[in-house]
Amino acid sequence: MTSKYHQRRFAILGAAVLALTACSSMKTPATAEVAVSAAAVDNAASAGGTQFAPVEMNLAREKMALAQKAMMDKDYPRATDLAAQAQADAKLAQGKATSAKAQLAADALQDDIRVLREELNRNSK
Repeated sequence: MTSKYHQRRFAILGAAVLALTACSSMKTPATAEVAVSAAAVDNAASAGGTQFAPVEMNLAREKMALAQKAMMDKDYPRATDLAAQAQADAKLAQGKATSAKAQLAADALQDDIRVLREELNRNSK
């Protein structure tokens, strides 16, 4: 996926959050929190959270589902609390995914350097 794809997706999510935030004054304070948390869960999944941090992603998704149910039940304090927890889990998943990808890239670079050194040693003999 390209950087432009992520920028476009982020812009769309940002616009959705702004729209929901603008509408939240007509609804409840929890609406904005739930929308922001849902965007964080989506971003974490896009960043590879499902692959590299499945436990955290499952927790984030479960808490997000519970937050949405609490919204339907008009239990706004619970919805806000669960949404905040889901957002924290999603950010952790995204951080772990980013770290794992960086480690994979570093490992691949180390392998490339090793191969180049072997080639240099072979050619210098």
